[in-house]
Amino acid sequence: MRKLGQSALRSRQRGMSFFGVVILGVLVVAVVAIGGQSVPIFLEYSAAKQAIEKVKSKGSALEIRGAFDRAAIVDSINSIQGKDLEITKRGDKMVVGFKYSREIALAGPAYLVYRFEAQTN
Repeated sequence: MRKLGQSALRSRQRGMSFFGVVILGVLVVAVVAIGGQSVPIFLEYSAAKQAIEKVKSKGSALEIRGAFDRAAIVDSINSIQGKDLEITKRGDKMVVGFKYSREIALAGPAYLVYRFEAQTN
C-alpha cells in the first residue's frame, strides 16, 4: 500500500523539466535581445515620420531637405537624410515621403529586416 501511495504522488507532480527551463530561458533571452535592438529602430522611424510632417510646408524641395537634415540632427535620425526624401507636388501641396530598411544581425547569415515607409498627406 505504501508503494502505491508513492507512485500516485509522483504521477500528480507537475512542473517543467530542466531542458524545458533551458529552452524557455533561451527563448526569453532571444526575445529580449531582439526587442532591445528593435525599440531604437522604431523610435527613429517615429521621429523621421514626425520630421517629415514638420518640414512639408517649408517651401521648395531644397528647403524641405535642409529642414529635414536639421531635424535629423536634433532627433538623432541616422538612417535617412534629406537627399533620401521623395518629394512631389500635388496641387498646391508638397508631399514628402521616404522608404528605408534596417537590419538586425541574429546569428550567422540570419538577419531580421525591418522595412519602413511613410508619406505626408
